[in-house]
Amino acid sequence: MSQDHIMLEARDLSVVLGGHEVIAIPSLTVMSNEVLGIIGPNGSGKTTLLLSLALLLRPAGGSILYQGQPVANGVAALRLRRRFAVVFQETLLLSGSVWDNVTLGLHLRGVGKEETVARARKWLARFGIAALAKRQARTLSGGEAKRVSLARAFVLQPEVLFLDEPFTALDSPTRQALLDDFESVLRETRVTTVMVTHDRNEAIVLADRVAVLMDGRIRQVGTPEEVFSYPVDEEVARFVEAGNVLRGVVSAQSGGLATVAVGDHHFDAVSDLAVGTRVTLFLRHEDVTLTLPPTQSALTSARNRLVGKVVKVFPLGSQVRLTVDCGFPLVALVTRRSAEEMELILGKTVHATFKATAVHVLRE
Repeated sequence: MSQDHIMLEARDLSVVLGGHEVIAIPSLTVMSNEVLGIIGPNGSGKTTLLLSLALLLRPAGGSILYQGQPVANGVAALRLRRRFAVVFQETLLLSGSVWDNVTLGLHLRGVGKEETVARARKWLARFGIAALAKRQARTLSGGEAKRVSLARAFVLQPEVLFLDEPFTALDSPTRQALLDDFESVLRETRVTTVMVTHDRNEAIVLADRVAVLMDGRIRQVGTPEEVFSYPVDEEVARFVEAGNVLRGVVSAQSGGLATVAVGDHHFDAVSDLAVGTRVTLFLRHEDVTLTLPPTQSALTSARNRLVGKVVKVFPLGSQVRLTVDCGFPLVALVTRRSAEEMELILGKTVHATFKATAVHVLRE
C-alpha cells in the first residue's frame, strides 16, 4: 500500500469518553478516491471514530495524518476541516430557504457570488431539488431534507466527505431513489468518503472497502466480498450475517480437502488444517441449493448432501429464506419463484447440497 495513495490515516488512535476508552485503533487508512464503509453493532463507536477522523473530536492519544502529515491541533486542524464536509444522521438544516442552506458554507469560505451561484445550481439540479430552492427548509419532507444536506456538502467540493448513517429514517422507495442518485454521484466525483452505516446493502453497494468495528476495535478490514463472505471470526460472521455457522472437528485430511465432523454429519471443505483441529464453518445462505428428493441429481458437483424438512419460511421481497432441519438448522436463500414452483412449505422434505469450495473454515 503506497503512502502516496493514503489520504487519511489514524495511528494508535485512542478516544476516551466519560473516563472509558471507547476507541482503540492501532492503524486505519482511508485511500484516495475510495469509499470506506464503517460498520458495527450499536454502541461500537462508529460515530465517535468518524468524528475523530473528521477532526471534530480530539482523541486522547495517537494521531491523525492527512496525506502523510500529522494534523496539529488548533488553527491547522481548523483549516483542514474546511477541506472536509460532514453529513450527519440528523439533517440539521437552518431556518431559511433551501438556497440559503446550500450556499451558507460557500459564503463562510469567501467564495465569490458567480461561483457560488454556479455551484449551488449544479448541485441542486444534480440531487433533483432545483425546484425547491426558494422553499423554507423547515417545510421539507425527510427525503427532500436529506437531498439538501447532500447538496450542501458536495457544493463545498470537499477533499474528504464524511457520512454518518445519512439514509436512515426514510421510507423504502425514498431511500432507494436517494441511494441510487448518491451512488451515481460518488462514482462520478470519486470523492474520498468515510461512511458509517448499519445497513449491509449500503456497504455492499457503496463501499470499496469495509471496516468492522466492535467494542471500539477494528476487527476486520477488506472489500465487501471479503468481509461478508470470509469473516475473520464467529462474532464478525454473526454480525455481518455471513450465513450458517457450524462448529466441528477436522476428522480427515487429504491434500487440502478436509472432512469436518459436525455432530453426526461429515462435510468436505477446502482447508489444509490438520486432523483433530477444532474449527468453525461458515456457509452463505445463497450457497445452499435445495431440491426435491425425486429430482436430486447424481451429476451435481456438490460434495455435501443433506436431507431435512422445512421448519421456517420467511419472505424477503423477491427471495425466501428457508430453515431446514437436517439434525441441525440449515438456512438457505431461494427465489420466491423457486419456492413457489417447488411448493416449499412447512414440513416439506428437501435435499440440501453445497460445494466444498463454498465452506469457509476457521480454526477456533
